[in-house]
Amino acid sequence: MLNWEINPGRPALTQVSGVTDMDAACAWLETAAPDLRAGLHEYGVVFLRGLPVADSADVARIREILVPTRTPYREKATPRSDFGNGVSSSTDLPPAQSIHMHNENSYTLTFPGLLLFACLIAPPVGGATPTADVRKVLDALPPRLVERMKSSGWTLTRNYSEYVSLDWRTAFATDDPAKVAEYCAENHIAMEWREDGSLRTSQLRPGTITHPVTGDEVWFNHMAFWNEWSLEPDIREAMTELFGSDGLPFNTGMGDGEPLTREDVETINAAYAAATVRETWQQGDVMLVDNILATHGRDPFSGDRKIAVVMGEPVDVLDCKPSVLPAASAV
Repeated sequence: MLNWEINPGRPALTQVSGVTDMDAACAWLETAAPDLRAGLHEYGVVFLRGLPVADSADVARIREILVPTRTPYREKATPRSDFGNGVSSSTDLPPAQSIHMHNENSYTLTFPGLLLFACLIAPPVGGATPTADVRKVLDALPPRLVERMKSSGWTLTRNYSEYVSLDWRTAFATDDPAKVAEYCAENHIAMEWREDGSLRTSQLRPGTITHPVTGDEVWFNHMAFWNEWSLEPDIREAMTELFGSDGLPFNTGMGDGEPLTREDVETINAAYAAATVRETWQQGDVMLVDNILATHGRDPFSGDRKIAVVMGEPVDVLDCKPSVLPAASAV
């Protein structure tokens, strides 16, 4: 049995001792895998410290043991670097930009059930990857918000641009508009080509689902992350003035058509904050995240930082008792 260190405000962590090379690390992981899975189901996130992980090739070896089934990054929303062998950078967004809490690919019909993060270069200042147990988030939210979400789901509207966020070619990994249309039709996404050649999409997704193994109901969405009220006030004002509220790169709402208020979004973000834990990265650290039970984000940082990520164990949202069935929504 693994010995988990449980401290307030920090994820469950185990110190790995006596492992000095990757052959020994892989042998240890093979033996520890059942305990790691049990820890994930209990805590949502587990942190491993003391493994000799130095580069993306080492991460790929770990992936083969812990995350053998890959999940592609669909409907891309942030730039990432491909390190090969199913390993990529966690994100290439600017260091000063924080990333709000989210369940990876919560807006897709098939999403990764398991995420693996590995620290190859630890930043000297900031740069933690905070996580939050979304069982606790769900319990902390006001019943009125939870019931709205359960009954109506949430909507995501995206405007793809070469100047802000990602263009449609990058997001859908194709230069062919016909393939974009085919993907959107298959994945319940409404789409509209604008006069300037840009693309606008909209989709309805469930905001609460049930973990297919543990049976836990969770708050599972990008709704607060991509809502206009989560933007810094000056950025929101500038972008709304430039693009209009309907032209923002991302915006979200409840499926009932009633707009989210600033107070609603602040309430959701406060629930995330109350459930958030973080650990300062050290070179060689590995963090496993059950993507259904926990969200993740990123703190701003300075200096060099290199965090590799692996996404795997694909899960179909229909296997998670979604409170609302996925559907295309009007653009």
